Amino acid sequence: MFDLQFFAKTFWLLWTAVPVTLEITIVSLVFGVIFGFLIALARVHKVKVLDKLCAIYVSFIRGTPVILQILVVYSIIPSILNAFFKKTGSNINIFDLNPIVYAFIVFGFNNAATLSEVFRSALLTVDKGQLEAGYTSGLTYWQTYFRIIIPQALRVAIPNLCNATVNLIKNTSLAFAMTVKDITAVAKIEATYGYNFIEAYLDVFVIYIIICTVVQFLFKLWEKKASVYVSAR
Repeated sequence: MFDLQFFAKTFWLLWTAVPVTLEITIVSLVFGVIFGFLIALARVHKVKVLDKLCAIYVSFIRGTPVILQILVVYSIIPSILNAFFKKTGSNINIFDLNPIVYAFIVFGFNNAATLSEVFRSALLTVDKGQLEAGYTSGLTYWQTYFRIIIPQALRVAIPNLCNATVNLIKNTSLAFAMTVKDITAVAKIEATYGYNFIEAYLDVFVIYIIICTVVQFLFKLWEKKASVYVSAR
């Protein structure tokens, strides 16, 4: 039978793990925005060699499951590094590293690949003449981008940026595979004692819906504000 008392108790308990999920999301999002934007620039301007390398990177990350990336980053690479350190006589134990660092790496690089495509498509919507106009006005390359191009591209990118953020939040539920005590991990631990997996996973379902709904609402406000700003101009 459905244990309502367990459901209610676990629901409030899982909120204590929300900060961990949000921490992974925020760190991965910041890294993804910075690295993803640089990749987008390299591809938009077709920088020699770098353009091809970025395309291969994006294709690889987007073409492989997140769980496989977790396996490589959390299990295979640390094992190889640990064997290397032992062979060289080093006292470094790679397995002492906080598991959340692996989560930052996996979701950060994964998110960067996704956002690079978001930024690239948004930048391509801005007329190339805008860059030339900036140069004519005496602005440098980066000044032109930050003052003219990025504000226009960002308005177009907001809906896709929202989708990418929501997907990132949902993907962080896989952090439990790296022994990170996020929402899903805490739910699994609590459910194990009395095999109340239905109640625990339903709690996870509700919490993720609440978080993602709030995030989508915030992006809607941002999009509305950006639209008003453009209309005013």
